[in-house]
Amino acid sequence: MTSVATAALPFVVALAGDPDMGARATLVQLLTGLSEAAASAGEGRVDAGWPAAWRRHRPQLLALLADSPPEVRREALPLAEGVGVLLERWHAETDPTVRLPVLLALGTAAAGSADAGTVNRVRAVAAEVLRTGTPVMQVAAVHAWAAFDPRAPVRELDLLVEVLSDPPVRPQFEAIWYLPDVDGAFTREDVVSWAGHLLEGAPQTALAFVVRLVDAARRTGDTLLCRAALDEAWQLLAVRPSAAAALLPLAGALLADPDDGIRYRAAHLLAALGARAAPYADALAALLDDPGAADFYEGTVGDHARWALTRIGDPRALPKLVELLYAPYQGQYSRGYCLGDPHLPEVEDVLTPLRAYAEILLPEVRQLLRDDGVGGSLTCPFLRVLQAWGPAAAPALPEVVALLGDARYWLYAVDALAAMGSAAASAIPAVRRCTLLDFPVDHHRVAWAAWRLGGDRDTALRLIGEAVLAEEEPSYRPMDLLGDFGPAAAPYADRVRQLMEHGDTWLRPRAAVALWSITGEPEPSVRVLEECLPTIAHGDDSYGSFLDALQALARIGTISPAARATLRTVQGFDQRLSTYRDYRAILQDEEIRSAINDVLALP
Repeated sequence: MTSVATAALPFVVALAGDPDMGARATLVQLLTGLSEAAASAGEGRVDAGWPAAWRRHRPQLLALLADSPPEVRREALPLAEGVGVLLERWHAETDPTVRLPVLLALGTAAAGSADAGTVNRVRAVAAEVLRTGTPVMQVAAVHAWAAFDPRAPVRELDLLVEVLSDPPVRPQFEAIWYLPDVDGAFTREDVVSWAGHLLEGAPQTALAFVVRLVDAARRTGDTLLCRAALDEAWQLLAVRPSAAAALLPLAGALLADPDDGIRYRAAHLLAALGARAAPYADALAALLDDPGAADFYEGTVGDHARWALTRIGDPRALPKLVELLYAPYQGQYSRGYCLGDPHLPEVEDVLTPLRAYAEILLPEVRQLLRDDGVGGSLTCPFLRVLQAWGPAAAPALPEVVALLGDARYWLYAVDALAAMGSAAASAIPAVRRCTLLDFPVDHHRVAWAAWRLGGDRDTALRLIGEAVLAEEEPSYRPMDLLGDFGPAAAPYADRVRQLMEHGDTWLRPRAAVALWSITGEPEPSVRVLEECLPTIAHGDDSYGSFLDALQALARIGTISPAARATLRTVQGFDQRLSTYRDYRAILQDEEIRSAINDVLALP
């Protein structure tokens, strides 16, 4: 808060209070913004003259709360410091477009108060509105109460569902639900979303909320409510695995809805649910050519139905699959969507699990790899898919070899060829020519890949082993490569053991896997890998390291009783084991839980 703000304050206050000024609401917003900035600026970051200037103008600022235009009174609400002033406004205010935000402001103020009497006064106001208020004001009272008592929406679930699903009440939300510093009124659908957020701490109630809203919307034909409820259902599914059982039949039934937006959301839900959606495969197949779309969301009903079939493993999804996955990128480098909203899946997420159908899909993939138009958009993802397919991707050998000379793609191409194994042995000379590149780590990768294709093992082992010996803190990549050589890397075992005991957080588990690969002894590698497990049980979100450790433990084939107990704790969490909040949360959660099951199945 600079001296300019202090100097300007008297003029802003005077203009905001001038009845003939045409931008009074905007000027009041400026005042509330200045107040909030001063409050949050921190010690030493506010002009020395500001506090006194603000106090001098306090009477004029409070007068705005009783000004004639309701929009001015509404915008001035953040200037009412304390519950007492807000309670005065509550009892004096008659305009519902101001009365409702006053009620919400009372809830926020009570939440920030440590005085039990103050909170009780606000609770009494909310309780009175619940008894005698209009339906929309009753919903606002629940929101106000929830600010200082999160159980309020749970107690009033019946009221929320009844009011939000009553078609005649819908226009009343837009008539009076305003907030300061927000342009325009909130719709009923906006309030549905807000209510869903209030229930985040009570997942079973939140699930009941969306299911009951969808059921009510289907009975009354309320398309907008059904869309809004499905959006909340999706947000819930992306966070809570337990929501799947209730949402599966709901989404399946809505595939036949006449509204494009509803079918779109239902198909996306079923795609995310994966194999559990198998009972609806025929209904999904019937939608493959459905052009219906949802406003602001990516793709069509048919796109999501096709993706759902791939998740089920239904071959009816395969015709034109690669072409349709490429279509959103055609003529542009990338796509645009909001994380958390329904959107089309990434190419790798669709194709990687379809290795059994590689023979059918490869011709289209190879054609796109040959197409210069793919450029920097999908070449790397397609190469990662080929790497995941391994030997099944061998027919694409010519296209992958052709990319070895392109600095943008050669690393991905080398990994794809190495995954093909001996089927790509003819590519060894082309791979070796990549050693002309400047970085030593690239030489290690090339030597390793040539060996995997059937080339010289000893040269590759020497290069990678020397890299591990020479660097004080080698990157994890040479360590991962060294582990592939197994007992042949025994001359480097002492160095690997040293790095496992004293390396950084990222290197130690990789060194542990390499040491086990070299020595064949579970300990001390298992001990180091198991150190990666308890953090997740205690609320950490290092899910990538957690998955790596699980996969390594499954390879080694042993686990301690303490680690087993930790994994059972994590297995019982009703939360996605992922930091994503879109469909990828479900994919990552599935992968990690599958890995947990594999480890728990060990003897």
